[in-house]
Amino acid sequence: MLAAATLADADRLRLLAELRAQVDAPASRHAQVLPFGIDALDARLAGGGLAAATLHEISAGSPTLGDDAAATLFVAGIAARFAERPGGMVVWAITRLDLYAPGLEQAGLSPDRLLYVEARDDVMALALAEDALRDGSFAAVIAEVKVADQTATRRLQLAACDGATPMLLLRRWRKTARDPLDQPSTAMTRWRIGCAPSVRLPHPGVGRACWSVELTRQRGGNPFSLLLEACDDTGRLALPAAAPDRAFAAGRAASQAA
Repeated sequence: MLAAATLADADRLRLLAELRAQVDAPASRHAQVLPFGIDALDARLAGGGLAAATLHEISAGSPTLGDDAAATLFVAGIAARFAERPGGMVVWAITRLDLYAPGLEQAGLSPDRLLYVEARDDVMALALAEDALRDGSFAAVIAEVKVADQTATRRLQLAACDGATPMLLLRRWRKTARDPLDQPSTAMTRWRIGCAPSVRLPHPGVGRACWSVELTRQRGGNPFSLLLEACDDTGRLALPAAAPDRAFAAGRAASQAA
């Protein structure tokens, strides 16, 4: 009788431990973040980086082609870093085939890690993104749309949590006078990306592209804006070097070449 009671107690303890693990698993999963590797940026983000398994929204700073390209490459760089693990694949739901693959590769997102999913309209693009999120096997999911109401973003947020997959929603401009981020959303962060003048070089030539990176809203933190150098071929941003540092770097490069 005593042995049976002991066995029953052990079963109860084991069941209790399993239930606790199931409760704790989503918390630990949602706590994962992707830092940018820039102290001035990560220190201002509530979690020290971009939280995985949640929704992030990005928009161009203006309806110009330059800002639209900057926002697209910003998204590509983030997705590339989420997909750094071996076999990591990114799903990109689109309504028009206007992505430039060599440009995405320069931002770190190579064609062999990218799966394009073409939709007839925004509603289908959002539905395809939701299905990809719930599948849970992708490193990141991207969808570019012009319209996504609060119900749609709530569904994406829940799907991202269920599938433990980051969702990057690229909001395109519909009208030149209407900001894509003026609609309510359940996104964890909302970003506005625009072009900025390149850092002046000590010699004739074109410097690394610079972006105006503005975080308009984040849960648990304050908005801010920074001037950053565009993504390199690994998807990483950088702080523009100060003028004395650039002069020193140029002098060192010249001496090494000599």
